[in-house]
Parts: sequence; C-alpha cells; structure tokens
Amino acid sequence: MDRAFGANRRGLRRVDRLAERQTRGALSGSSHCERRRIEVRGIVQGVGFRPFVWRLAHQLDLAGFVCNASSGVVIEVEGEPNALDRFEAALRDEAPPLSRIDSIDRQSIPSVCGEQGFVISESSGGDAMQTLISPDIAVCPACLADIADPAGRRYRYAFTNCTDCGPRYTIVERIPYDRPFTTMKGFALCPDCQREYDDPADRRFHAQPNACPVCGPKLELRDAAGVRLEVGDEITAAGELLAGGKILAIKGIGGFHLAVDASNEQAVQLLRTRKGREEKPFAVMVRDLDTARALCEIGPEEEVALASPQAPIVLLRKRSDLPLAPSISPGNDRLGVILPYSPLHWLLLREGPEVLVMTSANFSEEPLVADNAEALERLTGIADAFLMHDRPIARRCDDSVVMSMADAVRLIRRSRGYAPAPIRLRQSGPPVLGTGGELKNALCLVKGGEAFLSQHIGDMKNYEAYRHFDDVAAHLQRIFQTEAELLVHDLHPAYMTTRWALEQGKPTLGVQHHHAHLASCLAEHRCDGPAIGLTLDGTGYGPDGTVWGGEVLIGVAAGATRFASLEPMPLPGGDAATRQVWRTALGWLHRSCASPEGLECLRQPQSAQVLELLDKGVGTAESSSCGRLFDAVASICALRHEARYEGQAAIELMQAARGQIADTAYSFGIERRDSRWQMLVSPIIRDIAKAVQAGAKAGEIAQRFHRTLVVMLSEITRKAYLETGLKTVALSGGVFQNVLLVEALVHELEAAGFTVLLHQQVPTNDGGISLGQAVIGQEFLRGRYRGVDS
Repeated sequence: MDRAFGANRRGLRRVDRLAERQTRGALSGSSHCERRRIEVRGIVQGVGFRPFVWRLAHQLDLAGFVCNASSGVVIEVEGEPNALDRFEAALRDEAPPLSRIDSIDRQSIPSVCGEQGFVISESSGGDAMQTLISPDIAVCPACLADIADPAGRRYRYAFTNCTDCGPRYTIVERIPYDRPFTTMKGFALCPDCQREYDDPADRRFHAQPNACPVCGPKLELRDAAGVRLEVGDEITAAGELLAGGKILAIKGIGGFHLAVDASNEQAVQLLRTRKGREEKPFAVMVRDLDTARALCEIGPEEEVALASPQAPIVLLRKRSDLPLAPSISPGNDRLGVILPYSPLHWLLLREGPEVLVMTSANFSEEPLVADNAEALERLTGIADAFLMHDRPIARRCDDSVVMSMADAVRLIRRSRGYAPAPIRLRQSGPPVLGTGGELKNALCLVKGGEAFLSQHIGDMKNYEAYRHFDDVAAHLQRIFQTEAELLVHDLHPAYMTTRWALEQGKPTLGVQHHHAHLASCLAEHRCDGPAIGLTLDGTGYGPDGTVWGGEVLIGVAAGATRFASLEPMPLPGGDAATRQVWRTALGWLHRSCASPEGLECLRQPQSAQVLELLDKGVGTAESSSCGRLFDAVASICALRHEARYEGQAAIELMQAARGQIADTAYSFGIERRDSRWQMLVSPIIRDIAKAVQAGAKAGEIAQRFHRTLVVMLSEITRKAYLETGLKTVALSGGVFQNVLLVEALVHELEAAGFTVLLHQQVPTNDGGISLGQAVIGQEFLRGRYRGVDS
C-alpha cells in the first residue's frame, strides 16, 4: 500500500510540472478555455476519490466542482484544453489505491462559466443506483502509525481509520455512501474530527467512519454472564484473559470472533468442545509477517495476499516444527493464517499472545454473530468473556479465504475485503438474482454488465441461516436499487434456496448445478465459449434424478450437453454416505469387485446390514460424484471412515500423497454408454482393493490415484476435442480445490495445447455457482436458454 501511496504522490508531482508548462503556455498567448462534464463509475466513493480530484484540479489551476452521485462521481471542470486532457489522464492513471475505475464518460459543455476555484459539492441523488460500494479494507500503515504514537490523539484508539482504510460495506445501510446512511450516524463528530472531515487536503476528508476517543465508538469488556467489567484498559485486560487460557468473543468489523491462545492445547480443545467443531481446522491470527514466516512457508504471492488491503485468511504450508496446539488443524499440512486487519486486532495481538486462534463466533452450522445482544444470548456457554463495542454492524461478513494454486492466489471463500466488488461481465442484461446452493452459499445479483456476489452466507441448514439469506437477498437489491426480474435456483427440490425462490411470488428458473459451475467459470473469464467444462464436486441434482458430480459438459451459459460422466455407483443410505464414508467405499467395492470381503473398511458395526441392502438394491442412490470417489478411496486405504466435516476424507487423501504424484496410473476405462461417454471407475476401485490387500501404503495409493485422475480427465478432454474441435477447458467444482490434482492436470492439458480456465475471482466450490445461475438467467430472459441435454 505504501508503494501505491508513493506512486500517487509522484503522479501529483508530475502534474505540478505539467501545470508549470501549461502556465508558461498561457503566458505566451494561449487563452482558449473549455468546460467538460466527466462521470466516473466504479469504486469511487469512500476511497478518497473526491479529495484526489480536488487536489488534482488545484495543481492544474482548473475550476469547477466534484460530487458523489448515484452514477458514481460527477465532475465539471474548466480550463485550458491541454490541462483538461492531463486532468482526464491523471484521473485513471493516478487514482487512489483503493479505487477501481470501470468507466470514464466525458462530454463538452458549450458555455464556459468563468468559475474561480474548484470545490467539492454535496452529494446528489438519482433514480438508478449505478455506483459501487467499497469492500471493508484493512487498517493502513498511516493509521497504524497514529495508533502507535503516544503523542497523537488516536493513540491506542481501536476505531482509527481514514479514506484509505476501515469498514465500508459492513456499515452501509443505504446509498449514497455518506455518514448519515451508515451505522456511524449515531456518533456526532467532535470539532477536531469535523475539521479533518471537512478538509480536502486531509486524508480523513469525508472518511465516513472517522472518529476519535472523544466522539467515536468505545470498547467494553463483559464477563460470561454479560456483566460489564470495570477495568483500567479493556484491551490490556482482554490480553490477560487470553494469556490465561480463556475463550474471548471479540466484536470485529463484520461480526464476532472466538479467540484463544493458539499455543494452549487445553484452551483450543475446550473451544472445539463448546463450539461443536470436532476436527475442522481453525485459522490463526498472527502478530505480523515475521510471526507468520516462523509458522509457515510463505511464497511471494502468498505474502502479498497476507499483507493486502483485503487481508484474507491465506492457507499456507505448515513448518514441521510448528509451535502451536496440535488440535488447531489436525491431519492437515496447511494452516489458515491472517494478519490483524482492524486496529483492535492489531492492539490485542500486542497485549496478549502473538498467535490467536480466530474463528467465526457461532455454534456449528449457525450464521456469524454480529449484534451485542445476540452475542450475549447465542454465545453463552461458549465464551468466557466478551470484548465488545457500540458501533453497530449493518452487514455480517466472515473473513475471506484464499490459497495459492497453479501460479495464482485463488479465492476459496469470498467475503470481507472482496464483497460486494463486482465481477464485470461480457454483456449487459436484465437484473437477475442467483440464489446459490445449499452449501457455502452466496447470492449473486446481476445488474447490467456487472455481477455483485454477496458475502459468504454459509451452509443453509437451519432457520437462522435462512433468515440471514433472506436479509442478504433483500439488502443486495436495496443497496443497488434494483429488483430482480427472475430468481434462479438449483434444481434440487429440497434445497432451502429453492424453496425460498419459489415462495417469493416472482418468476423462477431451476438450473442444473454443474451447468451453473461451467457458466460461472466462463462468466468470470468473460469467455463466450463454447468450452469443455470439467465440473467435479461432491453432489449436484441431475435432471435424471441421480446424484451428479463427475461431469464433462460442453456448452455455454445458454445451454450445455452432458458429454461424459463418471460411472454411476451406489451410495448406501444416500446422504448418510457423505458422512460415513465407509458406506460409499462398501457400495463401490460391492459394485466393482466379485468378492470385496476382507478389507478394513468393511469392518464396521453396520457393514452386514449395508451389504444386505446392496444385495437387494434398496436404500441406495446412484451417484457419478468425483467427491464420493475420493471418499471411497480414502476409506479403502483406511485413512478415514467417517468425515467430521465436508471434504475431510478427500483432503486427507490428498495430504497422504505428500505433494507427489506417481508416474503410473491404475486401470480405468472410457466407454460409450447411454448416448454419452462414461469414465469407468470400477477398474480403479478393483486395483486399489488389490493394492491394499497386497500391503500398499496409503501414500503410494494416493499418489497413483491422483495420477489416474489426471490421465483419465486428460483423455476424456482429448475425446471432447476430437468430437467438437474445442480447445478451451473450464475447470469448476469443489474437487478443484485439490492443489495436487489441479496443478498436474493443468500442466497436462496446457502441454496438449488446451487453454485452461480456472477460477480466481470467485470460488471454484459452491460459493461461486450463484454467478453461473445469474448469467444463465439472463440468457433465459433473452430467450436463448435450452438447459442441459443429458
């Protein structure tokens, strides 16, 4: 960020020199004057854009005004033509680091007003909301310096911010983005803060969350019963509680976290027990980059992501001598690491332990807690104390998660720091709302040529999640001042998102899950296709009533053909097999092997009953799921028989390969069946069963299994090319969070001359399918939708 600030200052010095040359030109006889109206669209509100324009106009001796408007920022400026040209060029080239300019429209105004000076005018409204709301941004170096300065008036103030940092989306109630329309409206500025707010030369000019200890939000510390504790300094006292092994609920930017000392195994285990989170890894917040380097191996792009204004959780490879509690991320070679992104976090990590477990404050499967009263009610029995403040949170917003994969940092969970910044689409269209899936839910509102993905909502498994979903759906349409003409949902009739869409009294469209994955990847890359879509995940409702999940679709958003799929296999007990993965292994062995007895995975208390169901062909669902294939192999290897969280068995199978992929593959087949190609997995299961019986280790099997998938997927892609001539391949679905598989497959496909599209701006998992649903919905409204031919 410092480099960005420096570039901006250097740009203004260049403008100074241009102004001097322009002045010399005026003195030599040029006196022509013009006036122009310029509209700038993008993320240009709440990021210091208007004071930047003001300073730029003064440097170039131009007259006029700038103001916020519903269309973005409107500028009217007059002066010498050359100076005006330089002004326009600098608007894009030297804009503030947190701004994002999508378009600049200029028109000449015939009459020159003869104004003197340049001013920042009051915001103006409008009929249609077209401006963008900035995501929440991590505290900047200048504000950290203020917090650390004992002589400054914001020394140790936990709510310090400026136009270059601080909360944005989570405090906005409506537009335009001005203080009366945020949750800061209840905090009247003191004279000192008001002077900063009113001074265009100050970096806090119109910083809507601007505050200080005199006039701004304040901290309070409460015990487990909600009684306020009288302490000398809340942050110091909170640090002492953490150092003493207590579980602390901390109110942050987008909601509460639960925090404990990451080196205290007993405290971490207690947090797991109280939160109902058996084995799923926790993330940690570390004091600084040096602390992160001591814990994990960090590549250059990962370091940039850690220290970025978005401040996501970055999934990093652990060092072998990790000095943290073992139960933070058991059975996983990665650790989720995040740097302090709010002043409160920064101060707390200097008063207490230098590494804290920092996890979303909720009980398992419930939405993030954001309100003080809600925290005292819902976190009773989990937290030992509460570090709160009185600034309301308008929008709850979880931390984002990223991972470096295939030479780029890619989003695993898109939320704080990224939402609601839009994804730009190839073409404009009518407003559509994609409702997402059942797991890792996020909504997507498409308006014109921009797609606005909501923050991460989570798994839609209870009424609280449903209420949160409903609130976000209403807020997205309200804040962007549009009403969706069509609601697009998953085909699965039992999904809560499907039921919600059908209850709204609006036109709806059901879209096949994997078609939405393909359309999402194409939309993110602004690719009009058609493309070969490899869509691999755990589950997706198929039009034929079976569970899809290992699909090769060929097409575009308007429609696709199911070119190939994994061989369907039985899931004994249906959804129960996604948790008790030994059921999946047993079903696939039963289908694949003449005599599956004798393997470890069969020695389960209910094995005999499940085998009886399989023999009778009842109580099972058919599935072509690649996620379930990973589950089956993990269980056959005796790595994992029961999954405590979604994807656990697949993750542990990937971990067992230790970053290596074998040179040779297991047997597989590709055959034409039922008017499409099928990738036969029964030969893979038979080979792995034999390998286990011969004493092969899980690591060796995992390495050969990954090679098998790479070879099989490369071969089916080649067949698709031979039939269609297409050389573009889109990879989407939760299976493509597997670094080992992705990097090996991309290498094979690119070596064969294919162009490979991978998600980067939106998650490849179900957190990204709402984008695909929405763009498919636009095609439906254009009259071009034909669905999926299976």
